[in-house]
Amino acid sequence: MMIPQVFWLVPIASIVALGMAYYFFTQMMKADEGTPRMKEIALYVRKGAMAYLKQQYKVVGIVFAVLCVLFAFMAYGLNVQNPWVPFAFLTGGFFSGLAGFFGMKTATYASARTANAARESLDAGLKIAFRSGAVMGLTVVGLGLLDIAIWFVVLNHFDGDGLISITTTMLTFGMGASTQALFARVGGGIYTKAADVGADIVGKVEADIPEDDPRNPATIADNVGDNVGDVAGMGADLYESYCGSVLSTAALGAAAFGVAGLEIQLKAVIAPMLIAAVGVFLSLLGIFLVRTKEGATMKDLLRSLSVGTNVSAILIAAATFCILYLLDIQNWLGLSFSVISGLAAGVIIGQATEYYTSHSYKPTQKISEAGQTGAATVIIKGIGTGMISTCIPVITIGVAIMLSYLCANGFDLSMSSTSLAHGLYGVGIAAVGMLSTLGITLATDAYGPIADNAGGNAEMSSLGEEVRHRTDALDALGNTTAATGKGFAIGSAALTALALLASYIEEIKIAMTRAGVMMENVKGELISAADASILDFMNFFQVNLMNPKVIVGAFVGAMAAFLFCGMTMEAVGRAAEKMVQEVRRQFREIAGILEGTGTPDYGRCVEISTRAAQHEMIIPSVLAILIPIIVGCVLGVAGVLGLLVGGLAGGFTLAVFMANAGGAWDNAKKNIEEGAFGGKGSFAHKACIVGDTVGDPFKDTSGPSLNILIKLMSMVSIVMAGLTVAFM
Repeated sequence: MMIPQVFWLVPIASIVALGMAYYFFTQMMKADEGTPRMKEIALYVRKGAMAYLKQQYKVVGIVFAVLCVLFAFMAYGLNVQNPWVPFAFLTGGFFSGLAGFFGMKTATYASARTANAARESLDAGLKIAFRSGAVMGLTVVGLGLLDIAIWFVVLNHFDGDGLISITTTMLTFGMGASTQALFARVGGGIYTKAADVGADIVGKVEADIPEDDPRNPATIADNVGDNVGDVAGMGADLYESYCGSVLSTAALGAAAFGVAGLEIQLKAVIAPMLIAAVGVFLSLLGIFLVRTKEGATMKDLLRSLSVGTNVSAILIAAATFCILYLLDIQNWLGLSFSVISGLAAGVIIGQATEYYTSHSYKPTQKISEAGQTGAATVIIKGIGTGMISTCIPVITIGVAIMLSYLCANGFDLSMSSTSLAHGLYGVGIAAVGMLSTLGITLATDAYGPIADNAGGNAEMSSLGEEVRHRTDALDALGNTTAATGKGFAIGSAALTALALLASYIEEIKIAMTRAGVMMENVKGELISAADASILDFMNFFQVNLMNPKVIVGAFVGAMAAFLFCGMTMEAVGRAAEKMVQEVRRQFREIAGILEGTGTPDYGRCVEISTRAAQHEMIIPSVLAILIPIIVGCVLGVAGVLGLLVGGLAGGFTLAVFMANAGGAWDNAKKNIEEGAFGGKGSFAHKACIVGDTVGDPFKDTSGPSLNILIKLMSMVSIVMAGLTVAFM
């Protein structure tokens, strides 16, 4: 099969993204890191972060080795798996881990330089922090497109079974990315929140010392945690979202346009890749537009970032019309509007998240106000705000799904096989649209922990009130962008997971064809699974609400989201208890810490967080892989589809609630620290610190991990389709 010339824009875009990431990294490294004390603190954080990542990769390496052996046995022993799957799985995990590694390395070098630039001006600090965050964004999209391009070329040359086989095989490297991302998110989340909660409870509440005070033994571990959780974890998370959306849409395109001829089918496959590639160039344009002025308010700073992200989004919308028109793809106009529905959904979810989590708006201000009556009312108000905040994102995603579906199939409500296939392709390409400008949207997210660490460095280095005021402004902005980024990641996960649901059906059909299993169509005729339509498939496996297997699967999927959150929350609690005990011990036993004459044992706190994260992340992560396999073997295909629907609905709503509640609690505390309701050290401040410690695992561990969970269960189901068919 001849690859169209236009496809080569995909690897070119990946090289440009990686080249610009390297350029931003070298420019950041040329900046002055500051005083000897600033360099010393940055080195502590850098060493701690790299030591943790090294340990995490050892654990993940063992899990990958076991899974790779299993996939090899399924492919070469049982012959129920494509022989390329073990290799694709490994590359997905490798590139995902590599993206997180490069992003975290950049962040740990950038924090001190951001703090030092803030000594000059707010704009200088913003530029270094944001463009260092852009290294993460550009590395993710660059490596993602590179992995996709390599596998498409390789499988096109060696796999002669057609585009459906090629695209579904490529989907399996998404499972490698998802598995790596889950370990990175869960492990990093446990690490950072154990340190953060321990530092806040003993330092700010009990000892009444400021945040990031060098007298607090958990301060370095807290700063390390910001990097391993919110940089490496988030990078790996959105890498797999990005690749998953492109690959699932390509697979749907191969299935939906298979009867239209090879040329049209090929165009439908490469269309999402080209949209993502053009998004790289437009993200770069947006990155260069971000700047601000001295004395900027929170709304000014948010507007500065919005200029970059909104310009990129508007231009990619316009570019999509050109791409699909030039490809001359069937119903190109409707598909273009599907992309716009995904982009619009991303913007709306981001704005809704900002409204419910930024202290510039009433919901978070009301939580700060509740601090005047104690911690209990802060927690109650935060939980209520988080629950209410789910309304707009859920409705937005629902509308985006319906619009993208109807635009793609020409508003055909007949529910025919062709209408369903084209509509689902539209949903997939909407997810690509939402993630097409990931280069800049992830930059705004990775910026957050860099700014947070810069504030910590400024405090520990005693840079003065004016510098700390600037870094606090950058940090508060980072809290909001991080919350917005989490909402964006969760929203994209919902669309991607729905596209993966349709891809699972295609993979089951391939597994049945490989196994020689025949099936009845809706007319009762015996046909090959390869010739079956979606309606034939649903009828054969009785995928309907009257089938108890579907209902039981849906219950298990919803339960899995709560079980996973409960396990990760308890893991943070256990790790935080150890941290609290250690910080209290050091305050008691090391003379002169609180007076500033003694030196805390920072290394011991880093070690506690590292060990706790490595130990606690294994069971929840492995459980996420085992549940779809067990459901597939026990309840079959109908049960798995129920599982994925239940996990998607329950997991998406729960993730939005947890991320927004946690973000609102955090910024309610920041609001008081800026002078509201008595300011730092007041009764309301201490009450909001308690709320913040409750919200920490909500927003940085359990909530963000859910969007990986719902996609990982889909990916595992796709990869294990052959095993499910074997148990039929």
